[in-house]
Amino acid sequence: MNEKRSSSEAVAQNEKRSSSEAVAQNEKRSSSEAVARHGTNRSFPFYFATWYKKSPYFRRTVEAGCTSWDLYNHMLIPTMYDDDVEEYWHLLNHVTLWDVAVERQVEITGPDAARFTQLLTPRDLGRTMVGQCKYVTICAPDGGIVNDPILLKLAEDRFWLSLADSDAMLFALGVAAFAGMDVTIREPDVSPLQLQGPKSKDVIRALLGDAVRDLKYYWCIETELDGIPLVVSRTGWTGEVGYELYLCDSSRGEELWDRVMEAGAQHRIRAIAPSDQRRMEAGILNYGNDMDITNNPFEVTGLERLVELDNDNEVVSRAALERIARQGVRRKMVGVTIGGEPLSMWLEDFWPVSHDGRVVGRLVSASHSPRLNLNMGYVWVPIELAEVGTVVGIDSPDGARAAAVTSLPFLDPKKDVPRAEPA
Repeated sequence: MNEKRSSSEAVAQNEKRSSSEAVAQNEKRSSSEAVARHGTNRSFPFYFATWYKKSPYFRRTVEAGCTSWDLYNHMLIPTMYDDDVEEYWHLLNHVTLWDVAVERQVEITGPDAARFTQLLTPRDLGRTMVGQCKYVTICAPDGGIVNDPILLKLAEDRFWLSLADSDAMLFALGVAAFAGMDVTIREPDVSPLQLQGPKSKDVIRALLGDAVRDLKYYWCIETELDGIPLVVSRTGWTGEVGYELYLCDSSRGEELWDRVMEAGAQHRIRAIAPSDQRRMEAGILNYGNDMDITNNPFEVTGLERLVELDNDNEVVSRAALERIARQGVRRKMVGVTIGGEPLSMWLEDFWPVSHDGRVVGRLVSASHSPRLNLNMGYVWVPIELAEVGTVVGIDSPDGARAAAVTSLPFLDPKKDVPRAEPA
C-alpha cells in the first residue's frame, strides 16, 4: 500500500511539475517574442490560483503551446499561442480549434421558459423554432445592455444563453425572483469549443457525419460522439465557416479535444486563441470592452436591429427602449479606418478621440487587418459625428492619427462566407 501510494504521489508531482514548467516556458517564450515583434504591449507574471477556474481543455492548451491567458466569466481563456498574425492566416486558410469554455451558459427551463426568456430580450422570439439560434441582447429595465449572448432553443421549454463576459445569470435570477413564473435557472455543465475556418466542415463531417456538417447558419443539434454528449451549432466569433461544440460533460474535455485534433490532422488543424483581427473584420463586438450596461442597443452600430418591439411581447426593457427610440440617442459606437503604421496586438487602454481640438470620445477596439491592409477601429462619438465619412483624430501613444467613420462590418456585410453551403 505504501509503495502504491508513493508511486501515485510521485506521478502526480511529476505531472504537476511538468505542467508548471510547460506554462513557464510558454510564458517566457511569449514575452520575448511579443516584445521583439510588437514592442508595445506590456506583460507581468500571472499566477494561477483556485479562484480562477480552468476549462476542461486547460492542460491540452498548455501542451499545444498557449503562452498567455486572460480572465473571462471568472475562467481562464487562452489569448495567444505564438503569433497572432500567423494564427489569423491559419484561421482563414485551414481550420482552428479554440478553447472557449469561458462562454458559460444560462439554462432556462420549465413551463414558463419561453415567456421568461422573452422578458430578458427585446428581440422577438415568438417564431424561434427548436434547434434555432439567435443573436440577442439582454437588456435591463433602463435599456442598458446586460449581455449579448447567442440564444439556443433546445426545446419548447429549454433555452440556453451562451454568454459574453458578464454575470448575466445573476440578472436572470433577479428577474425571476419577481416575475412570478414557473422556471428553473441554472448554469449547466457545458464547455464549448469553437472549430473555425474553411476546413471546419471536413472535420465536422469526419467526426459527426453529414447531418451535423450540413447544419444551416445559426442552427444547432443535440448529438454525441461515441458517448460524449454534445450540442453543436453553426456559429462562431469569426465571420468564417465554423461550428461550436458544446461539451455537456466536463469530465470528457481532453477526450473531446483529442478526437477533434485527430480528425483535423490531415487538414492542418491547430489550436489558436480568439482572433481579434477576424472578429473586427466581421463587425463582431466584445461585450465589456466595446459596450457595457451603460449603453443601450440604439447606441451601438449593428445592435439596433435586435430591438423588435412591434408586438405585444412582455419585455422588462420595453418602456425604456420605446422611449429611447422616440427621443433618439446622443452618442454612437461606429467603425473607423485609422491611418498610420499597422497597429499591433490589442489596446492596453482606450485612446482619446478628438474633433476640432477637443476630446469627444474614445477608441475602444483597434486592430490591423492583414488581408485588407488597413487599421480597423470602433469608436464612441457624439451622434453628430457618426455619419460615414466624418474625420476624427485618434490620440495614440505614438502620436496623432486620422480616422474616418466607415460602415460596419469591414468585410462581407451579407455574411456570405459563414453562410456558405457545403461543397
